[in-house]
Amino acid sequence: MRSRHGIALVALLLVPFVAAPAGAADPSAARVRFSRLAPRVPAGATEIGPVDANHPLGITVILRPTHEAELDQLLRDQYDPASPRFGFLYGYLENSYVVNLGKASPHNVNDLRFYDHDADYSWNALELSFKKDPSDRYPWGFGVVTTAGMDSQKNHSLGIFRDLDDGAPYYRNTAKYDLVEAYGSVLVPLGEGVTVKAGKWGSLLGYEVYETPKNLNFSRDFLYTLGTPYTHTGLLVTYPFTKWIAATLGFTMGWDNSDNNNGYLRAIGQVAFTPSDKFSVTTSFHVGPEQNRDTMIGHANQRWIVDTTVLYTGIERLTLALNFDFAGEQRVPQLTSIPGRVHTDASWSGVAGYVAYDWLKSLRTALRLEYFADPQGVRNGLTVPGHNVDYYGTTATLEYKIWRGLVGRLEYRHDQASQKSFSFTNFSTTPTSHALDTFTIALSYQFF
Repeated sequence: MRSRHGIALVALLLVPFVAAPAGAADPSAARVRFSRLAPRVPAGATEIGPVDANHPLGITVILRPTHEAELDQLLRDQYDPASPRFGFLYGYLENSYVVNLGKASPHNVNDLRFYDHDADYSWNALELSFKKDPSDRYPWGFGVVTTAGMDSQKNHSLGIFRDLDDGAPYYRNTAKYDLVEAYGSVLVPLGEGVTVKAGKWGSLLGYEVYETPKNLNFSRDFLYTLGTPYTHTGLLVTYPFTKWIAATLGFTMGWDNSDNNNGYLRAIGQVAFTPSDKFSVTTSFHVGPEQNRDTMIGHANQRWIVDTTVLYTGIERLTLALNFDFAGEQRVPQLTSIPGRVHTDASWSGVAGYVAYDWLKSLRTALRLEYFADPQGVRNGLTVPGHNVDYYGTTATLEYKIWRGLVGRLEYRHDQASQKSFSFTNFSTTPTSHALDTFTIALSYQFF
């Protein structure tokens, strides 16, 4: 693996609020003045005074002491996109301990798992993220996300801390740090505003993301692990036709590629339907040749995928989500290498459903049910190619907010396969079990 220069990020977060002078009608009230706060104020707060677009400190919110938690959440979640000095700084540190309730494969591997593939202690991630969206007043934006830890090895894109000769799927010989995202963006004043984004960014596809604290469960589903890309490098153009529908089109270097492996650009796009802040449907696609140039002699073997996510939060404390994919690829090398095989195209698909309930502000439970179909057995990397295998998963997660940004998770997961796919022996390359059961304890601290 070629050596790479490390990348350091120093970010400065400026929080634009000042305490208002004393003299409120209620002596127990605390006044806080926000700079063009996004249109969300805590329950029970009072908004007074006109909003003057020429004066960013034009909104005064009176907050009772009992609304301290809401104020804290506002300061964590909201930022002023009109200020050139202010961005969204985010970070977390995460550790986990995974227990395989059956028999782990050699080197304590939990097969077909991703960030929880080690049946032992893992320092998963330390992340620092600094992002700013473009706005009408200040049209330039940017995003930089750096990580360190075991998770970084799986997130590497080709060309950034990973080369073609590095060992998939866990890339244990690669660096335990990564530049996950690095992009610039600009808002072009055409119509409702065209946003152009270029660089490296997290994939548009999928409900789950690489940042574990932003997911309902600790482990990743089969759609994330086996079915979709994690990051892209390329260009995106987004246009909001109305407040509730927007479209994105662009091109990429491929699935998890920053160094184009075959010279072809791939198309990517998304349509986002958001009739309210409690319901959304997004459909994304990615299409183009993904195989290395030496396997596509005389052919541009296309890979395509369509991903849809439905999210509903209209019932208090309840989160419902559904994610499903359909994908395929032409002349897959694992199938073309089988003597006498005529049909060498592959397909895969899957669905995952999520139900989460916040029993308290500090306590949440989440259940995930999933199904992944690998008809030609080319996506899992464990079974013999050319034979169908189906995967089913059930994951139950309990999350407790211990103190401020300190969060603990307990998780039980059961995976079931139609063919033996788990628990390899030390002297065999053949899996010995149809099932995999794990229990995980994870502790994370989110700062900023």
